[in-house]
Amino acid sequence: MRYSSVIIVSTVFLFSAISVSAATDTDKDRVSDDDEKNVYHTDCKNPDTDGDGFSDYSEIINGYSPHEKGKKMEETDFDKDKLRDKLERLLGTNLGNPDTDGDGVSDGDEIFSGNDPRDKTEGARLKGKRIQIGIKEQKLRISTGRVILGEYLVSTGVLAAPTPLGSFKVDNKTPRAWSARWKLWMPWWMSLRHGSFGIHELPEWPNGKKEGERSIGRRASHGCVRLGIDYAKSIYDWTDLGTPVQIQESLY
Repeated sequence: MRYSSVIIVSTVFLFSAISVSAATDTDKDRVSDDDEKNVYHTDCKNPDTDGDGFSDYSEIINGYSPHEKGKKMEETDFDKDKLRDKLERLLGTNLGNPDTDGDGVSDGDEIFSGNDPRDKTEGARLKGKRIQIGIKEQKLRISTGRVILGEYLVSTGVLAAPTPLGSFKVDNKTPRAWSARWKLWMPWWMSLRHGSFGIHELPEWPNGKKEGERSIGRRASHGCVRLGIDYAKSIYDWTDLGTPVQIQESLY
């Protein structure tokens, strides 16, 4: 798959839920029994749930999983819902329940299709969505609020036809758009600036051949932002009409 690993970044203090004051702490590991049972799903009678020699508290405040030895929470998925434990904490979902809102769809499936896993109302979408594109890195980033959900390699415009910089909004979507100028299809089309350019999967010639399959990660288009085949539909499904898109020289 031609996309980068999910990168999780936030300025929010991840472990603010730890209670260390008057709350009951049976195993004296500085994590309250309530937080052990309901937040981190650790053993409130064992200060070192995974038996690696580090207390649950020490692991949690340093970003390590108290369930798996030597692994960061950004690597682990305790409830097997396809949403990493660090993202669960940042987003406020239950890392011990694969379906936080009880609607029959896993938290991971909801997040990456753009739905809110904390709200069982039918059609409830994530709020605060944002797309950023970095020309230098040739990457597209999706976020909700201050939480980065993922970064994906793209191809932006060549130097002779650069992708415009600036702030835009997705103003139209269609699963398959036709380019009258270039005589090819643009799957999973998301229009920017009323169709003058957009974000889409690798373009496809009428004979079915993909254009630029080896170009993901470098400039190759005539101004659009091209997505890899493996993840174009997922980003299309995640994105709502009106989602802000910021195209900038660098993401960092």
